[in-house]
Amino acid sequence: METAVMRFILLGVISGLTKGVGVLPDGPLAAAVGQKVMFTTTVTPPDKPFASVSWSFFFNNTIKYIITSTSSNTTNPEYQGRITFNRSTGSLELRDLALNDSGEYRLSIIPDGGEQMAGSTLLEILVPVSSVTVNASSTDLVEFNSSVSLSCSSSGSSLSFLWLNDSSVVTASERVQLTDGGSTLTIVNVTRYDQGPFFCSVSNAVSVNTSAPVNLHLSISYGPENIHLTLSPSQEYYEKGSNIILSCKAASRPSAQFMWFLNADLLPDTGPELTLMNIQMSQSGNYRCQAFNNKTLRYQTSQPSAVTVLERVSGASITSSANQLIEWNSANLTCDGAGSIFTREWMKNGSPLTLADNMILYDKNRMLSFHYLKKIHSGEYSCKISNPINNDEAKYSMVVNCK
Repeated sequence: METAVMRFILLGVISGLTKGVGVLPDGPLAAAVGQKVMFTTTVTPPDKPFASVSWSFFFNNTIKYIITSTSSNTTNPEYQGRITFNRSTGSLELRDLALNDSGEYRLSIIPDGGEQMAGSTLLEILVPVSSVTVNASSTDLVEFNSSVSLSCSSSGSSLSFLWLNDSSVVTASERVQLTDGGSTLTIVNVTRYDQGPFFCSVSNAVSVNTSAPVNLHLSISYGPENIHLTLSPSQEYYEKGSNIILSCKAASRPSAQFMWFLNADLLPDTGPELTLMNIQMSQSGNYRCQAFNNKTLRYQTSQPSAVTVLERVSGASITSSANQLIEWNSANLTCDGAGSIFTREWMKNGSPLTLADNMILYDKNRMLSFHYLKKIHSGEYSCKISNPINNDEAKYSMVVNCK
């Protein structure tokens, strides 16, 4: 009788004549080499033991019996010591997994006095991910000119690749290409924002492993750009003999080299700072700095910054065109001084000078001319010479004598 039951079980397993709904959970299952897997059924233990339970392995059109349980258990010698079988639910644990354990596992259960239940599920045995490394085709790159390929390699099976730029997932775009199943990342016309660090995360259904970022910071050369020239102190005019520091900055990798120009003339000074000590009038003009990157071979020149050097005014004086001033004669008063004179301001008796019809100022107020003198022109005249640095004043007492 037992032999007849066994033949019926085998027929059902081989042909798949009947399949129990929900006998095994949906697959496929995945497990790592050397580990174990549990085929857990959804069957509730019956009041009476099952008449028979049978597990088999199907791969490449070949079936292999694992265990058949009726009144006793019959185990395939290949699985001795590798399985644990629960007859009350039909669940099966398989240990010491090897790659050749991948395939379809079939279960047949015949209840005592009930209909056969059958199910199957797929199992994939995978080698865990390990030894993830990344190699860059180059790490010395020029922004907008260079391209780079990062290649990710790993041990393991059924691998999936994910690239990260720092903590952001890298996706394909116009400049970014993912090839070789995602294991190669190519960036075309790199920018400074492509410096990383880059990570390659490799996974399969049983494990995940991520590369170290060591040596993956790309050295991307860029610039110079955003050049900026500053003067310290920053002011419109500088006194002769003072000191000025001009500083130049630019975004650049590697650091830019700097040259300096006064008007169109190249100065011998180099470096990000130009110090002008004891500055002289001859050093007035428009200063520019020029940045150069010896990797990108690019230049950028700053906007001009004007330096205007002034000499303090001094020695203000008023001279008369005649030693003795006679009524109805003409006369000139001349206001002079040393230094950088911007303005001359005339006053009479402490008040701003009001010009009469017979008076005129010319030569930038340097000369006060009287077409003819009158007694009322007598008084104290003053002339204040000035520039943005300082001022000086001279006085002259005019006495107009009768003719």
